[in-house]
Amino acid sequence: MSGDPRHQRLADLLLDYSCAVQPGETVFIEAVDTPASFVNLLLRGVAQRDAVPLLRLDSQEVRRVQLQVASEAQLKAQAAADLELMRRADAYIGIRGADNASELSDVPSERMRLYETHHFRPVHLELRVPKTRWVVLRWPSPAMAQAARRSTAAFEDFYFDVTTFDYPRLSKAAEPLHQLMEASDRVRLVAPGTDLRFNIGGIPAVRCDGHRNIPDGEVFTAPIIDSVEGTIAFNTPSAYHGVVHDGVRFTFREGKIVDASSSQPEQLASLLDADEGARYIGEFALGFHPLIREPMLDTLFDEKIAGSLHFTPGNAYESADNGNRSKIHWDLVLRMLPEHGGGEVWFDDRLIRKDGRFVVPELEGLNPDVLTGDAS
Repeated sequence: MSGDPRHQRLADLLLDYSCAVQPGETVFIEAVDTPASFVNLLLRGVAQRDAVPLLRLDSQEVRRVQLQVASEAQLKAQAAADLELMRRADAYIGIRGADNASELSDVPSERMRLYETHHFRPVHLELRVPKTRWVVLRWPSPAMAQAARRSTAAFEDFYFDVTTFDYPRLSKAAEPLHQLMEASDRVRLVAPGTDLRFNIGGIPAVRCDGHRNIPDGEVFTAPIIDSVEGTIAFNTPSAYHGVVHDGVRFTFREGKIVDASSSQPEQLASLLDADEGARYIGEFALGFHPLIREPMLDTLFDEKIAGSLHFTPGNAYESADNGNRSKIHWDLVLRMLPEHGGGEVWFDDRLIRKDGRFVVPELEGLNPDVLTGDAS
């Protein structure tokens, strides 16, 4: 595995395209359950570019115990150490692999809230996201292959095809959607169980093309915080802190989630009651990675599914800021292909996507057959 040329291609993509590492810069590498062989490629790559690597190794198994036993003061101390590393960083590469995606599922919700309040929010949401050039990704594992319902070998082929896609090509194709989203005001989403309206006028849009997530393939913005009205029924399972939610459904009034249901009602209520911002939306995005077609309980992949959108309770990104602040950020996915019930996306009373396919001329380049070169 260590000599797999796909590993080197991915490492080069992260260093040269995603993070654009320059001589003299500091690169913080945080690797969770990641093979030493790939971490070594990154360390060597940073050094070859005359930059300075900082390294933090971790595992979900160890993190589970830390979250279960650490006091509030101890979690604050760990956060202070990680904040110092992050403050030194010009760029951040976060890689997480796991043999068990549910490793944190038995950490009590109050412990997770302490972690979100004292670690995730200050280290990642308030510092890493707005202040560094960052990219996050998963590392393939048998558990991921099982979630994707593929053999381990077939999943690895899929993984490297997806993660080392031609992102400059995808970026160019996404620019018209970026421009249209920034020029639009009213959005309407229609699908089985879904009829939702909101405004995005004046909120910046962001083209996601391999510079923040790997895999990537979305354009996002945020709704004006009190404009969301109606109901949305998500049709894609979602794992948050190791707990799998299915059948998530929200009803909004003046931007706030006033009714919510899922297969995990107690955990859902705990998430939405985490703070005031958890019941408001911080992101709206359209996904379009042409090689990602089915969910696998991994947000980094599922939110990029071709023909999907995601709608996110919790914190807004500063790059597309509607003012919402929260310790959570939970991307929930609605697939709109015909086999999933279809659906429509309207911008300012103009139908732009139907049943997962872009239907206006300027956006047709984002359809999967065009992006992959298979259009006839």
